[in-house]
Amino acid sequence: MAHNDDAYGRMMWDFHRGIPAEEIAEREDGYITSGTSSAYFNPYCDWSPHQRESMNYVRGRILDIGCGPGRHAIYLQEEGFDVLGIDTSPLAIKVAKERGLKKARVLSITQISFRIGQFDTILMMGNNFGLFGNLKRARWLLRKMRNMTSADARIIAESADPYSTTRKAHLDYHKLNRERGKFSCQLKIRIRYEHYIGAWFEYLKVSRKEMAFILKGTGWQISRFIPEVGSVYVAVIEKI
Repeated sequence: MAHNDDAYGRMMWDFHRGIPAEEIAEREDGYITSGTSSAYFNPYCDWSPHQRESMNYVRGRILDIGCGPGRHAIYLQEEGFDVLGIDTSPLAIKVAKERGLKKARVLSITQISFRIGQFDTILMMGNNFGLFGNLKRARWLLRKMRNMTSADARIIAESADPYSTTRKAHLDYHKLNRERGKFSCQLKIRIRYEHYIGAWFEYLKVSRKEMAFILKGTGWQISRFIPEVGSVYVAVIEKI
């Protein structure tokens, strides 16, 4: 990743250094959202109830996909778990290491394999089920995850049900996606921060029913849903 492409990492780096930093997400249709970076650094006591409860289902050796500055990985490490955090952002990984995460690597979700080890839990918090991107890639990656996890492994994944919205801009985008043969909320977005601009990438938000459809035939199934906060929910996914 080129220096100027790591908008997300630069934002994390600045916030870590005490500089106020706001995330800007740009959708392919020009829709813009923004938010503070503070949530990426919140301690356990400030997490949402469903996020805290989800940690009860973690076990064994953990792979934290899209770990960012290490919010979940560092907490679990402090609880005595062996955790490897991965992220595509070099600066986010640098921040995670500075904050105390012992095992952290610059690695994309598409690069995971048994070569980085065997895991008992794959963590995809912070809406990181979205990193699957699309149906084809999701099923390919889920099968890879099956081959690099223990017999009783779990995926703990957070997503957001997109169908509670009433905003016309979102409903129009959902309609456009369906016309293109995609999931309603199969996003193409990029992150911007100051003059830094990240690369475009696919990001997926799904309902519970859509998540179950994605898992079909991959060797994984949903064990339970942890009660949501608003449209956000966590699924505990077990190996069949």
